[in-house]
Amino acid sequence: MPGFETAPLTLGLVALAAYLLGAVPFGIVMARLFGLGDLRKIGSGNIGATNVLRTGNKLAAFLTLVLDAGKGGIAVLIARALAGEDAAQIAGFAAFLGHIFPIYLEFRGGKGVATFLGTLLALAWPVGLAACGTWLIVAAAFRYSSLSALVAAGLAPVWAVVLGRGDMAVLGALLAVLIYVRHAENIRRLRAGTESRIGKKG
Repeated sequence: MPGFETAPLTLGLVALAAYLLGAVPFGIVMARLFGLGDLRKIGSGNIGATNVLRTGNKLAAFLTLVLDAGKGGIAVLIARALAGEDAAQIAGFAAFLGHIFPIYLEFRGGKGVATFLGTLLALAWPVGLAACGTWLIVAAAFRYSSLSALVAAGLAPVWAVVLGRGDMAVLGALLAVLIYVRHAENIRRLRAGTESRIGKKG
């Protein structure tokens, strides 16, 4: 973890603002804008880009991916500019929590993968690129979004240490644990061989 030098009140305000930004459900927003219906009643019911893709609308899925990643990245960059590296990591964690537990949706949110990757890219782009590359390689090999997310999340703390950002390892581990918790049902389906593959419509 980085040294915490920013005033606690400032960190608290940063966390609150980042949480509220992270809680914006861009998947639902895109589904409504593109007339795709209630995303929570489609496919897996998840509000992320993978479920948007199950509607068959690739543009809506792409925009959801970019916006969900962007809210984590923007939270980090603004916090870093205003307060410092400790605030940046707090903001990334809070934005991630906002996505998976959004106040706007009664705390029933997404699984956080795009926000996780956007946060890593903003905190340290080499670590973020390594995590994205891991996701892409596993996705290309096995065609399971959930498996790709689990492997990328699990390796994120390792990439942080290997690439000289050991101060991010604790944050990476915390995010990975939450991603595994949010993917509990996916893990069960992967073991049973019933998990949906990337690109399969709901």
